Amino acid sequence: MKYVKNLFKRVLVFTLCVTFVLGLTGCSLSDNGKRIVRISHGQSETHPQHLGLLKFKEYVEEHLGDKFEVQIFPNELLGSAQKAIELTQTGAIDFVVAGTANLETFANVYEIFSMPYLFTSEEAYHAVMSDTEYMEKVYESTDEAGFRVLTWYNAGTRNFYGTKPIHTPDDLSGLKIRVQQSPASVNMVNAFGGAATPMSFGEVYTAIQQGVIEGAENNELALTNNKHGEVAKYFSYNKHQMVPDMLVGNLKFLNSLSEEERQIFEDAAKLSTEVELECWDEQVQEAIRIAKEEMGVQFINVDVELFRDKVADVQGKMLESNPNIKDIYEHIQEVNEQFAKEDTE
Repeated sequence: MKYVKNLFKRVLVFTLCVTFVLGLTGCSLSDNGKRIVRISHGQSETHPQHLGLLKFKEYVEEHLGDKFEVQIFPNELLGSAQKAIELTQTGAIDFVVAGTANLETFANVYEIFSMPYLFTSEEAYHAVMSDTEYMEKVYESTDEAGFRVLTWYNAGTRNFYGTKPIHTPDDLSGLKIRVQQSPASVNMVNAFGGAATPMSFGEVYTAIQQGVIEGAENNELALTNNKHGEVAKYFSYNKHQMVPDMLVGNLKFLNSLSEEERQIFEDAAKLSTEVELECWDEQVQEAIRIAKEEMGVQFINVDVELFRDKVADVQGKMLESNPNIKDIYEHIQEVNEQFAKEDTE
């Protein structure tokens, strides 16, 4: 049955992609003459990101419903994040939600978010990402590639989970761990002693189930929304990364909007983030409950410093090899220090 479902999904993705490519020769209009705005993401219909995008759709159609119809495609229906970014580049689709690891190949400043233990607290992480004026300089970095980030979504704290318990970095030795397609994430897992295995997020469940990998690293919602808790029974809180997801828009489409229309789309993006953030903490607590009580997942608290020490050299090597992350790295350290000072007062 699972094979049939996967086959159906691949056929649907292929059909949709072919339809979109062929459709580029004409206008992307609905039957009632409205411009169709397509958004792709890889999460389920109950995920906070999807709920945020529903708010995006609602706001745009409320203010520009006579001109635009927003269509949301969840669950990687239009392909993996990397494929959907390429479709967004060409204008086959208009928006995609993608992790910063997927953006590194287009603007290496995004590599900063793959740096292990970059943020010292969730408060500092949220403060940096909510600083719209500063982040706009980062968002502009992909203009030459044909797209721009409009806003960010919280993706929580990334931790290791898998088929074997992980209490210390030594427990990762030799384990094949799925990582995002980011050189920095590969180097991080290898520094921990694991065997980093880049792959699409949509492939993780089957890869763990079939023993291709022993685990992955992500937030708690992956256990429930993506059912990884059915095949991975151990989740360790080593908190190695806080990596945002980004709402990426085709720049040609954005630039085609009038000033008023552009503002409405940007306001819709901000509202989608507000909804996503509101839903996030609540859904994480529910995911932990479901994973424990219904899936039998064991949550393990570890000594984070043991993991932090293991990858101490990774930060320095990243700064040496990529000068474009130096400015934002220093900015983040200032924010980290600010919140650390507040905690001691």
